Amino acid sequence: MTGARTAGPLLLGVRHHGPGSARAVRAALDAARPRAVLIEGPPEGDALLPLAADEQMRPPVALLAHAVDDPGRAAFWPLAEFSPEWVAIRWALAHGVPARFVDLPAAHSLAMEEEPAGSPDRGEDPDPEAEAGPEPDGPSRRVPVDPVRVLAETAGYDDPERWWEDVVEHRVPDGGAAGPLAAFAALGEAMTALREVYGDGGHPRDAVREAYMRIQLRAAVKEFGDEVAVVCGAWHVPALRTRTTITADRALLKGLPKVKAELTWVPWTHQRLARHSGYGAGIDWPGWYEHLFTAPDRPIERWMTKVAGLLRDEDRFVSSAHVIEAVRLASTLAALRGRPLAGLSETTDAVRAVMCEGSDVPLALVRDRLIVGGALGEVPDTAPAVPLQRDLTRQQRTLRLKPEASERETELDLRKDTDAARSRLLHRLRLLGIGWGEPAAGRGSTGTFRESWRLRWEPELHVRVAEAGVWGTTVLTAATARAESDALSATALAEVTALAERCLLADLPEALPVVMRALADRAALDTDVGHLADALPALARTLRYGDVRSTDTTALGEVAAGLAERICVGLPPACTGLDTDGAEALRRRIDGVHTAIGLLAGAVPENADGLRERWRAVLHRLAVRDTVAGVIRGRAARLLLDDGHLEQDDAARLMGLALSPGTPPADAAAWIEGFVGGAAGGGMLLVHDERLLALVDSWLTGVSADTFTDVLPLLRRTFSAYEPGVRRTLGELVRRGPAADGAPGTGALPGGGATAPGFGPALDAARADAVVPVLRLLLGLDTETPPTAAPGHHAQPLGATG
Repeated sequence: MTGARTAGPLLLGVRHHGPGSARAVRAALDAARPRAVLIEGPPEGDALLPLAADEQMRPPVALLAHAVDDPGRAAFWPLAEFSPEWVAIRWALAHGVPARFVDLPAAHSLAMEEEPAGSPDRGEDPDPEAEAGPEPDGPSRRVPVDPVRVLAETAGYDDPERWWEDVVEHRVPDGGAAGPLAAFAALGEAMTALREVYGDGGHPRDAVREAYMRIQLRAAVKEFGDEVAVVCGAWHVPALRTRTTITADRALLKGLPKVKAELTWVPWTHQRLARHSGYGAGIDWPGWYEHLFTAPDRPIERWMTKVAGLLRDEDRFVSSAHVIEAVRLASTLAALRGRPLAGLSETTDAVRAVMCEGSDVPLALVRDRLIVGGALGEVPDTAPAVPLQRDLTRQQRTLRLKPEASERETELDLRKDTDAARSRLLHRLRLLGIGWGEPAAGRGSTGTFRESWRLRWEPELHVRVAEAGVWGTTVLTAATARAESDALSATALAEVTALAERCLLADLPEALPVVMRALADRAALDTDVGHLADALPALARTLRYGDVRSTDTTALGEVAAGLAERICVGLPPACTGLDTDGAEALRRRIDGVHTAIGLLAGAVPENADGLRERWRAVLHRLAVRDTVAGVIRGRAARLLLDDGHLEQDDAARLMGLALSPGTPPADAAAWIEGFVGGAAGGGMLLVHDERLLALVDSWLTGVSADTFTDVLPLLRRTFSAYEPGVRRTLGELVRRGPAADGAPGTGALPGGGATAPGFGPALDAARADAVVPVLRLLLGLDTETPPTAAPGHHAQPLGATG
């Protein structure tokens, strides 16, 4: 096999996103000096090729094609720095040679796409890693052939990636007579043999694509002669060499469906290149491949140095000796495994053994940051974009909110103008379905002056922006139009209240009146207490946001107060005759309403006292009514106790009644779940009030063996939600048991009982005062030596029982 060029166009069959193929393409183009370069890709993208030479263009990037009438119908053609197609484009632009895309137009490929919008396999690179384009799934589709896997198995390899590394990525030019074209000739012969056996390899659409490629190739040869180079998937090389008539090729293209398509460049990420579904490219190691392509020499040594730098940045001790030993171990492993050079598997094993001390935890960081990588490409401002995308880009720059491929969290202080504007932008994008940011738990909480966001820019968001472009040309106008449309089409009251909350967060003053009218209409017609209870919390939060953001929410407050009044009237009858699931669902709604009314009392002060009194009366009624489900009675009692409107003795009396022998065990267990389950501090209530704990313990020990298995799931659900320390303390208290009457240091219970050791009937002020000096010292409130405790009182460690 020689590298001599045969007559006709130069066909350079490659593996997409292969650094070895990219190097070989560059060397072949330098040697052949073609007059034109044809590249696999949608021909509508020809007008975008000059942008690849722009200084602002930085891969990874992708050609995005979408149907004008249906932006969600889209496809991407990802290109990395180590992609052979990208190398060919850059070579042609640098040498003043025409470059053209010759694959099937996107207008046809988008129209032929059969999967519905949002399908996880839509929009893949039309010629991915397996060197053949994707086809719509269907019952008659054959299993696609992976040419690299077949060749690897033929060569005796069980891993196609390892075989490709050995024969291509690790191939070092030796200066012999083979020349830069020898590898392409050999790969072309191999693919010809595979096509003879497998035909289209389970990709029937390839016949149409290859017919179009042949037509474009004929046109280029007619214009430039045989001095034409074609860079395409190696799978297609045999089909391009096949002699067919132009009439036969045109017949294959006749009658193809067609849509109007638009194309542009968009940034891409290494994470997306590493995904095998969706808009990925299906390569496992983009960061490693980029390193192999860009390293000028000694790639293993340079890689180990990168790994050492990463681990040092994470405060792990990695010395130069570690790097030297890791390189030596990787080379030794390659020799033992019969490989020409150390590959990723050898370097990873060496890093794990030498730098990570056998742990996979730091190695996971290496995989994420280096082997895959977090690169996010850039495209120039002159690239075509929908107006909405341009407005979003402008705001991102103005607010210094740069899109990043890696996930990060950011805290926003709404009292600062820039942070408030960032918050509005993120909320508007969420309303448009552009999920760049998601609210996260942070130092702030809902309704305060702080917001926490988790940000991550995914390439698919460019499609979401294109889809949202139908609503307007700016983020503000698009979000306003979308909110108005959603308000008019909403069918449930909770949907409208949630939308009102989002409008206030996004600061959409023009949309809010439309939403408020829809809210008033839905609230007036909806008589279901459950629906009203679902809607109220969002309204209460919205009022609180309005206070934070200085928004007039008078009308919203009136609607919320009206909903609260209707809930107070309709809730007691709705709490009777419920099954277990219905009672639990209503219990959760009561929790939400209780919180909401607390917020409403602060947001609507003129109705605060009356609203609180009416809600308090409802809870009292629920707590004492036997026909109400046990979980609701228990929760009502607990809410009253927490707010200071139910005395401890009354709470103990209600618990005693609920756990009396005449109460069915399942109802008693439900009461316990409502009283001490779910709500914050339920376990601590039992820890600090041993009267209640003793009542629960006495009831539980009295449950018969036959009934115990029925109530066990309820009890387990209740107590498993407690913190481990709380459960441990409760276990110790139960194991210790009640104190004997008259034991020293015990206090009397109402009715003559005794408290457990260490618990008194009231606060021991002298013992409490003894810890104050130590506490002040720990908090740095005193610079002087703390005074000595009073005689007879000894300061105790913090946390000791008093």
